[in-house]
Amino acid sequence: MLNFKNVNRVTIIVFLVLLLTNYGFHVSFWLYFLLAIIWLILTICGSGLIQWNYHVKSLNSSSGIKKNQVAITFDDGPNPEFTPLVLKLLKKYNAKATFFCVGKHIEAYPDLVKNCINEGHSIGNHTYSHPNSFGFLSTEKVISELQQTNAIAKSVVGVDLKLYRPAFGVTNPRIKRALKVTGLQSIGWSIRSLDTTSRSSDKVLKRITKKLYKGDIILLHDTSLKTIVVLEQLLLFLQQQNIESVTIDSLFKIKAYA
Repeated sequence: MLNFKNVNRVTIIVFLVLLLTNYGFHVSFWLYFLLAIIWLILTICGSGLIQWNYHVKSLNSSSGIKKNQVAITFDDGPNPEFTPLVLKLLKKYNAKATFFCVGKHIEAYPDLVKNCINEGHSIGNHTYSHPNSFGFLSTEKVISELQQTNAIAKSVVGVDLKLYRPAFGVTNPRIKRALKVTGLQSIGWSIRSLDTTSRSSDKVLKRITKKLYKGDIILLHDTSLKTIVVLEQLLLFLQQQNIESVTIDSLFKIKAYA
C-alpha cells in the first residue's frame, strides 16, 4: 500500500542498502539524490491528493454500495448569498447534501446552519479560518482550528461534529495527529468539480457527470453563482438517471455527530 509509513520504510531500507553497498563498491551521490527526490515527490503528491490516503484514511467513495446513490458536498460555507439558493434547489429536487462549514462562517451566519440541519442535511467541520497555510500549521494549531469549529457548532445547533473535510484536501502527519485527538473522520471526494476555477458552468457539469457512478462523492462550493447554475443542472441530471443524492453519513452508514 502506498502510504507515508510504507514509503518511509522502503526509503530507509534502500538508503541502508546503498550505504552497505558503498563499502565494497562506489555508490554515486546521484543515487542518494534520486532516492531523496522520489521520496519528496511521493510525499508531496500524497499530501495533496486525498484519494491516495497517504497520511490519513479518508472516505472518498462508497464503491460497494448497492443503492443508486451519490453524495453532494459543499465546502467553505455557509454563505449568506449562495447557501440559501443551494438549499432552495435541494428542496426543489428532494435531494440531501452535506455542508462542510468553516467555523467563523458558522459564527457569522448561525441561522443558515440551523436551516441546513432543519431541512435534513448534514454538516461537517472544515476548520475555523481555512487559512491558505493550513498544511503548514503545527499540530496544536490544527487541533485548535478543529476544536474551535466543533465548539461553535455545538453552541449553534447542539451537535458534536464527527465529519471533517480537509482544507484544500491536504493531509500530513500533523493533521493525522490532530484527527486522532479530536476523533474526527476525514471525508474526501471522488469527483472534484473545480467549480472555483475559471472553467465555465458547462465544463464543470460535464466534469461531474461524464464518469459519475453510484457511491461517488461530489465536491462543490456554496460560494458562487456558477455553482448554483451547475447544481440545478446536476440535480436535474440525477433525477433523469434515477440517482438519489444523500448525505455522507447516509451513504456510508456512519454517524455525522457524536
